[in-house]
Amino acid sequence: MVFSKLRRPGGRPDTYSAGDHEASADRTLSTAPIQEAKEEELVDTPIPLLTWRSFLMGVFVSMGGFLFGYDTGQISGFLEMPNFLQRYGQQRSDGTYYFTNARSGLIVALLSVGTLIGALVAAPIADRIGRKWSISGWSAMVCVGITVQISSPSGKWYQVAMGRWVAGLGVGALSLLVPMYQAETGPRHIRGSLVSTYQLFITLGIFVANCINFGTEDMDSTASWRIPMGITYLWAIILGVGISMFPETVRYDYRHGKVERATDTIAKMYGIPYNHRRLKEELDEIKQKYEEELARGKVTWVQLFKGPRMKYRVAVGVALQALQQLTGANYFFYYGTTIFQGAGIRNSYVTQMILGGVNFGTTFLGLYLIENYGRRRSLIAGALWMFVCFMIFASVGHFELDRQDPESTHTAGVVMVVFACLFILGFASTWGPMVWTIIAELYPSEYRARAMSLATASNWLWNFLLAFFTPFITSAIDFRFGYVFAGFPVRGAAALQSPRVRDRESRRGAYPAGGRWPAGSLPYRGGVMFFLSVKGSLF
Repeated sequence: MVFSKLRRPGGRPDTYSAGDHEASADRTLSTAPIQEAKEEELVDTPIPLLTWRSFLMGVFVSMGGFLFGYDTGQISGFLEMPNFLQRYGQQRSDGTYYFTNARSGLIVALLSVGTLIGALVAAPIADRIGRKWSISGWSAMVCVGITVQISSPSGKWYQVAMGRWVAGLGVGALSLLVPMYQAETGPRHIRGSLVSTYQLFITLGIFVANCINFGTEDMDSTASWRIPMGITYLWAIILGVGISMFPETVRYDYRHGKVERATDTIAKMYGIPYNHRRLKEELDEIKQKYEEELARGKVTWVQLFKGPRMKYRVAVGVALQALQQLTGANYFFYYGTTIFQGAGIRNSYVTQMILGGVNFGTTFLGLYLIENYGRRRSLIAGALWMFVCFMIFASVGHFELDRQDPESTHTAGVVMVVFACLFILGFASTWGPMVWTIIAELYPSEYRARAMSLATASNWLWNFLLAFFTPFITSAIDFRFGYVFAGFPVRGAAALQSPRVRDRESRRGAYPAGGRWPAGSLPYRGGVMFFLSVKGSLF
């Protein structure tokens, strides 16, 4: 197993003892032998930028994002596959099949209802049984949902929809647990990038699903959609079984008395010896926060809003996740195949594959921006970029495209595809990865599970609303729906320019490098930049 054994006290990170040295039953939080080391015995050897363990953890756990992306990418293709249409659609008088707005909306959107519930219930479960085994359990839930869908007989479209709801429970829980696991385990200097690999793997999942749909869409049998749907089992099993080889998060172990195990995980993730100064600093900070939690008592949902500036922090998280959905990215990912068929593109599966490739490739730019530029400036720039792209996309679609015979205005269709790709470039490099990173960095550890669950639930609520109502809205106002999406990034950019947000950046100078924050006032220190009035401000 990758992380199964503990180092011997005072040894190198790769030296182990056979037992699992847990704290006593009364959970006396002693950090010996670290605390026994004298100050002069601590070493300040260079810390590796990236260790193979932290890399493997960040990549592997992000399979939770891959599951979400894969499901998002495949459902768009299913809606236009002849066999899927024939089995679950309605027949016209001319013998062809179609989905009503309500039916397609429910098939697509019920996943989001499940994800919303899963994101909310996962937090207390994760606090009780741990992040690691929660990830394993919710991966099994995804498999149950896929089984319900793939076994749906002809005509039982509602079974497909309910199967997506069940799978959504698992996907929603994983959308909370994966960033939480990465934020609570990864080294702080790369924590932002590690958390952003979740969004990277969402984009990879979308792209892989687009490619598999392209390979099976010509099949006449149920294999056209059952093959890509069945492959979901593989991703869920890999994550659910493989997570058992990884450690529990540092903060969960420490809070449950397993101090030596937490110490060992820190040393391995950082690639530093047992007597390194950074390890002691991490433990001291975790211990201080835990003692403050014990003094305040167990956090309830009511207390969540009574903590230091927690109302504002929760509101920020909820608003950012809502705005991420309201940028309109899933307009393309959920209904892209249908959209581009309406724009006169002969093989819309190829277009979806191109969009998925752009989405995946440009997310790497987002990982670079996260660690090298301020969040606020990047989000504002991305919002303005998306505004311009959607305005052009909507204007060409409404004024230039012949919607009765779209192939007669081929140039307009090509322009729409180009600006859809440019929109995805802006989204995937800014709002896509950065919002998940900010949410993981935003909250103190004692509030994190519940606060992140509310923010993530906001994402899924708007995901559902957009997925369900998009067919109705596009039927009524065609591509002018793009104007609606264009307005939300501008609203987000205006909010990020507000004096209240900018004032938090100016507070940097009040705290010298290495300075200590007053007890109880320090938000979770995830990554190199923080969100709320902290040294190295997020913005």
